[in-house]
Amino acid sequence: MCTRPAPASAGDALAAVRAGLAYLNGMDAADLPGPVQADCLRELAQAEAAYTAAHARVLTAFAASRAHEDDGQHTARAWLKWQTQITTSAAAGAAAWARRLAAHPGISRALADGAISPSWARSIADWTDLLPDDQRPGGDQILLTAAAGGAVLADLAALAEEMRRRTAQPDQDGDGGFEERGLRLDITYGGTGRLTGDLTPACTAALATLLESLGKKAGPEDTRYPLQRNHDALEEACRRLVGAGCLPDRAGQPTQIQLHLTLDQLRNLPGGPDAETAWLSAQATASGQPGWLSGAAAQGYACDAKITPIVTGRPNGEALAGLAGEFLGDHPGVTATRFRDTLLRYAADVLSGPAGLAGFLRTRLLGTEFPAVSLPLDVGAATEEIPPHLRRAVIARDQHCAFPGCATPPAACQAHHILPRAQGGATRLDNLLLLCAFHHLIAVHRWGWSVTLHGNGTVTARSPDGTRTLRSHSPPAGPGRRPDPLPADPP
Repeated sequence: MCTRPAPASAGDALAAVRAGLAYLNGMDAADLPGPVQADCLRELAQAEAAYTAAHARVLTAFAASRAHEDDGQHTARAWLKWQTQITTSAAAGAAAWARRLAAHPGISRALADGAISPSWARSIADWTDLLPDDQRPGGDQILLTAAAGGAVLADLAALAEEMRRRTAQPDQDGDGGFEERGLRLDITYGGTGRLTGDLTPACTAALATLLESLGKKAGPEDTRYPLQRNHDALEEACRRLVGAGCLPDRAGQPTQIQLHLTLDQLRNLPGGPDAETAWLSAQATASGQPGWLSGAAAQGYACDAKITPIVTGRPNGEALAGLAGEFLGDHPGVTATRFRDTLLRYAADVLSGPAGLAGFLRTRLLGTEFPAVSLPLDVGAATEEIPPHLRRAVIARDQHCAFPGCATPPAACQAHHILPRAQGGATRLDNLLLLCAFHHLIAVHRWGWSVTLHGNGTVTARSPDGTRTLRSHSPPAGPGRRPDPLPADPP
């Protein structure tokens, strides 16, 4: 048996790592037999675990020696961010691993041996962190031994809970861990977010009940993953809470949409070259105020919400210069500077209302002529897009979600415009349908399902590719009950 010589230095070890990874990245993995591919994946998982332990050990020593100060960085985490080109959150995660594994040497050794994955190691550390300090090493060892013996993560969680129960100290504060509660929402690129937190038992139970109730599959057409259903359940709960508190008669719908459009867009309605922009024509709103919304999600919300139109704009310097030139050609006695200042002052008054002149004078003190941002020119009154009497008529007719096979009650449903308002669809009873949040905002406005309301009250739903058709029976037999859908048409 041939044994490879051990690396003589850290540089030799790193060179061997890079050489091995270069080979794996350069080979054609598709040519490998299935068992060899499986071996590669298992070995790479162990290598990832060993890397996590090694990186934490080196980072701990690096921070202790304060070597990061040689490169002008105040902390090792800042050094990681700028010298290894990782994000702030990734640098914070690496520093957290270093601190955690220093406090859990048993877990660090298991990672170095490839005996446990980083995700399982994090879970075990989370559980044993709840134990008294003197019980933590023993708790780590018990859970690591159980994992090596084939216990699954759920078994480890139950074992950790039993250890915590047996070693728990009396609650000195009597708050049941209330002070440790916390929730953090980080807003990331494009308005998306990441939610993390530590919940009290009561909050956990309430949230679990909410997710179980609102996160169930809505039917055979519901192809969402469980995590996606949980996300949509949380959004739906928040939407109901916001809506029901302010407008209880609106069945929990969004209270208001602020509809922003520029003066040019207002002047050019109807129409527009952007196919992704939904134009709301004057006939589509009760107040006669036009406007636009972008994206499928916004169009879905616009089906059933109050809308406040806000028109914005800013002075066009080229247009003002052209106007000034024409005026001065007919009035040679007026200086260009005087006319230009007068014209800008009037434009400020006209465009931005009572605050316009003050804004003009303020910006002139800073050496500029006018704010670069768009200013609100007009704010219309919020309008009730679907009158209460019409909403009640839709509820009385449909009784619950009209999508075939769905029986979600009206309080959790929204009114959907069958022919979109972007295409001139009117807010009339024959163009409205009661749909639950999933079938309205996701199935219809995100996935592209179409729904048709027939004259006898039946509904047909078709998938975007046209291969699936779901039909309801004739009008419902009684309140709160809709028969099962008919079988789908063959492809």
